[in-house]
Amino acid sequence: MDNQDFELPGWKLTGKTCVVTGAGQGIGKWIALGFAKAGAAVLVADIDGKSAQQTTEEITALGRKSYHIAVDLSGADGATKLVDFAVQKLGSIDVLVNNAGVNVHKPALEMTEADFDHISSVNARGVYFCCQAAGRLMISAGSGGKIINTASATAFLVRKGVPNSVYAMTKAGTVMLTKALAEEWASHGITVNAVAPGYMETPLVAQRLVDPDVRTAIAESTPLNRIGQGADLIGAYLYLASDLSNFVTGQTICVDGGRTIL
Repeated sequence: MDNQDFELPGWKLTGKTCVVTGAGQGIGKWIALGFAKAGAAVLVADIDGKSAQQTTEEITALGRKSYHIAVDLSGADGATKLVDFAVQKLGSIDVLVNNAGVNVHKPALEMTEADFDHISSVNARGVYFCCQAAGRLMISAGSGGKIINTASATAFLVRKGVPNSVYAMTKAGTVMLTKALAEEWASHGITVNAVAPGYMETPLVAQRLVDPDVRTAIAESTPLNRIGQGADLIGAYLYLASDLSNFVTGQTICVDGGRTIL
């Protein structure tokens, strides 16, 4: 067995059809562009149609096929709409990335029911039903597939002074949903994994990072002593989307500069 010969699985996504939610900006946009550069056709989904269109235009400028859809993914109807559109435009879904997410930074004692519903509807219900809709399609097609959920380092720990009770709860739930679906759908050739980013320099946090004290505090809470960039993150998603990870399922990869080891 030690001398068995094997072909190195490919990391390219040439010929693959990929759907990325929350891809109008930030992490989702990084993923969509990274997949396109790896050869995939990409469907860009975002609640903001204008930003989704912008990402699609950047992908098509790379010479890749891309479509966009403005869709609210807070429930089953949006998930069904997304998958139906993907089938119409791409014919199939080889890879689904559930990246859309929201947050409200409030202490637990100030969190309202509306705040709770807003966060959980996208981060929990939306992710669940997008997985369900894509899983149903992949099982029906009989050709397997890959589902990648965006969790967060906050699924495993919180940062002092940053209230994240509901967000942390939903992201921890994403980790366990990933495991549960990986077990259920393994017999269909579907792998389900997650990526848990740490602090990334996205447009959503750019204003906070202008403060040098905030930037320093975040860097100092990270063993690699810096804030993550797109190039730091895309490799984990590309690995899980490609044939390199065909024997990996139910796992969460933390891409956080070592923050979750502390």
